[in-house]
Amino acid sequence: MGGDGSQGKASAVNNKRCREMNAEPKGKPWLIICTAIVIVAAVSQLPLSRISGGKLNDFNLLSDIFPENDTATVATDNNLLVDKELIEAIKEETTTTPQPAARQRHDDTPPATTARDTVDAVEERPLPEAISPRHNGIVVMEDYSPDGNGLARIKAALEASGERLARIAIVGDSYIEGDIFTQNVREHLQDRYGGGGVGYVNMYSEFPGFRRSVRQSGSGWTTYNASTKGRRGAYLSLSEQYSVKSQDAAAAKATYKGVNKYNNLGSWGVSRFLFVSPQSCFIRTKSTDDEWEIHEITGSPEAQCIEVSGATPAFSVSLTDPNVTALGVWLDEHCGVSVDCMSSRGFSGVTLSKVSETLSSEMRRYVDYDLIVLEFGINAMSASQRDYSAYSNIMVKVIGHMRRCYPDADILLMGVGDRGQKTGSEVRSMPVAAAMVEAQRNAARKAGCVFWDTREAMGGEGAIIKWASQQPPLANKDYVHLSHSGGARLADEFIKSFFNAIEN
Repeated sequence: MGGDGSQGKASAVNNKRCREMNAEPKGKPWLIICTAIVIVAAVSQLPLSRISGGKLNDFNLLSDIFPENDTATVATDNNLLVDKELIEAIKEETTTTPQPAARQRHDDTPPATTARDTVDAVEERPLPEAISPRHNGIVVMEDYSPDGNGLARIKAALEASGERLARIAIVGDSYIEGDIFTQNVREHLQDRYGGGGVGYVNMYSEFPGFRRSVRQSGSGWTTYNASTKGRRGAYLSLSEQYSVKSQDAAAAKATYKGVNKYNNLGSWGVSRFLFVSPQSCFIRTKSTDDEWEIHEITGSPEAQCIEVSGATPAFSVSLTDPNVTALGVWLDEHCGVSVDCMSSRGFSGVTLSKVSETLSSEMRRYVDYDLIVLEFGINAMSASQRDYSAYSNIMVKVIGHMRRCYPDADILLMGVGDRGQKTGSEVRSMPVAAAMVEAQRNAARKAGCVFWDTREAMGGEGAIIKWASQQPPLANKDYVHLSHSGGARLADEFIKSFFNAIEN
């Protein structure tokens, strides 16, 4: 009987525990559901396809809840929406009479206007005939410059690269995010002409591991870009972004380390930190495991540079003054070639009209360019839009503004790559892709610069589907962005065309 009593007591205890476990507090299931929705929504914002090199598909909460439209594009990233700045620019382009450009000081708020307000009208001249994109098996650099010598400056710089640094900036959108394509162009050029280091790196990256050409870490930064509203003291340079110390951070710090995955990136000879500090302050830098070096900075409204020479595989910068505007870090050699990757997710290129001429002039004392490559277009495309003449005209003015900001640089405009669109269950090339390429080619013809047909170099119609189907995939399953392998393939084609142009 004692045993039966013990079993009864144990059973009662177990039943009590069972009741407690099943008696959920009122409202708890809703809390769990809401928490799960928040987590899933957050995951849907991550560019999983790009981060994983196409191994993971992008996930979107709403697309799994609501039925898919037959004409919807495959990709669901927010960066594939048409750039809002472009929409506003087109409205003003088509409804407002152009006014003389006002020279903006970079410590003034950039106007929420368009290329029309910041560049002079392009001088009317006979439009040169369109050049066939392919010749003798090569997708040529279509040179629409008045003298047919649109790459003369970069050619001269490369010829003198044994004594000076030839500097190239590749400015674009998420297509080159993570140094995709650019890292391989850099490797080709540095292998041939010398040089080392990754060039420009921003102060903070949301996905530092995605970029394979540099190991980047840091904290304490708040970053602003060309589309940020209501920010006084905007310092917009070619990168279209800048950073300041976060209000709740004791200090802002950034560290960069070399890698050996690509040639010439394990170390470099010169580390530069460009910034604007209206007030006197102290900024610290460090190379490798050395002690921190303290730099006493005299306040100035102009761009300044801390330059640290000496071969090093690492560089760090730290500051505590919230009034310092950090423009970026450049890791280079004294000679050879430097190739900067400046990507802005969701941008269409029109905000380059907001880049400060004054600030650009000041930065040229330390970092000037011989060639600026513009890679845009995917954020200006819409399945329902077939006429891109307004975008083309705005980009003509953007190119003119770039020439005023960097008068010693050649300009090369890349056409948009092939992009997929899903109709029913089938993915095909977006029908309007060819129209965008033609609009970009016309922009180059009007502006008198060099044009390269990216889509043709990929293989033309249907190329993005073939690239995404290869093993390893050359494009992600959003049928827009390239994988690292795809970036390398496209860089091979670009370099082949580039060498053909400067050698012939």
